Amino acid sequence: MFESEYRSKLMTAAEAVKLIPARGNFSMGMAISEPPALLAALEERVKRGEIERLNLYYSHSVAAAATTILKYEYLDAIRPHPFFPTIIERTLGRRGEQEGRRVIEYMPGNFSAMPRTLDAIGIDAFVLMVAPMDKGGFFSCGTNGDYTIPAARFAKRLLVEVNPRMPRVFGDSAVHISQVAAIVEHDSPLFSVPMREPNEMDRKIGGLIAAMTPDRATLQIGIGAVPNAVCLQLKDHKDLGVHTELMMPPVVELIRAGAITNRCKNINRGKNVYTLAAGDEAFYEFLNDNSSMEAYPVDYVNDPAVIGRNDRVISISAFLEVALDGAVNSEAIAGRQYSAPGGQLDFVRGAQCSREGKSILAAHSTASAGKISRIVPRLGGPVTDPRADVQYVVTEYGVADLFGKSVAERAEALIAIAHPDFRGELTAAARELGYF
Repeated sequence: MFESEYRSKLMTAAEAVKLIPARGNFSMGMAISEPPALLAALEERVKRGEIERLNLYYSHSVAAAATTILKYEYLDAIRPHPFFPTIIERTLGRRGEQEGRRVIEYMPGNFSAMPRTLDAIGIDAFVLMVAPMDKGGFFSCGTNGDYTIPAARFAKRLLVEVNPRMPRVFGDSAVHISQVAAIVEHDSPLFSVPMREPNEMDRKIGGLIAAMTPDRATLQIGIGAVPNAVCLQLKDHKDLGVHTELMMPPVVELIRAGAITNRCKNINRGKNVYTLAAGDEAFYEFLNDNSSMEAYPVDYVNDPAVIGRNDRVISISAFLEVALDGAVNSEAIAGRQYSAPGGQLDFVRGAQCSREGKSILAAHSTASAGKISRIVPRLGGPVTDPRADVQYVVTEYGVADLFGKSVAERAEALIAIAHPDFRGELTAAARELGYF
């Protein structure tokens, strides 16, 4: 039905990127959905001096952007505005500082608000990678709902790169050909994310969290060795559900093991719900044409009111440091922006809106090979999670339940799960702060 329209919009990447204005607001799909052919063609326009100033709004760049438009020499023409910086932006930012330039315009905010923010800013052109068109004229972006699908729908011009390796999933993660200005076909491997093998400390923390997780819980699990360790220890649980920001291979292993059935969820029953996915080739194949996998935009998945509709939501995320009063920093190191809030606060709040829900923030008790305590008197960075919202904090030394506790009781509970080498100085600091 839509074949003639498809042919009329099919063009080379070089032809397609001519639709991107020389000046304006530009955005691209997040992570796996970054389109390498379109970005490489846009780089050629930058090299020829055809791009004057494009404000680039995006989250979590990967190699497709890093090897094309996110090069230091292009940062007068391409102005990065990341909502979630990675090592790519950190490296560019440090070089800019050495030369007395600010080259990265960090955009703080909760992940759930990103579609609304981009809509308010106004996006002149959007590029993303999609699966081949289906019979209904829809292109699925199986790895990404997040801001990718909403922005693709409201951008003034939409350019899609069709890749047969992109999985097609269910939910609300597709755009229709009628919304597309240009179609480019390009077969390329999907970006693969390495999995960190849990060590003994990770497994200890994972065991503590698994013990806090009841059967029939609905899981939100982040990325890293500790979440991987949690998944390894949940395989004997029964009738777990998934409503998570990020879908990863360890969660798929729980689905394969039969621990995740989604039978007991109140919404999206029987479905594995996520807003973005990242893994390896086998993982992407599992997603493809799997009716249990549903991707939705982040303003649905990460909405605390939506999260709270399921019972027994267990949200597991990481932190960088927690203050003795319970405030948490998960985005800056030594005062420098390292990552971003992402959806952490969305799920911290959403889990506690859930009947019998638990919000869990976990990390090793120390950093820098034991030289730095992650439990500190006061935060050295921004407050990602206000102290009024933080419930459970877990390290290898135990679980601190901060709910319903005074500042003094919080400090006492957190010192108890700090590394023993730092408990004395933390106790002294609590006294100086007037907590004890």
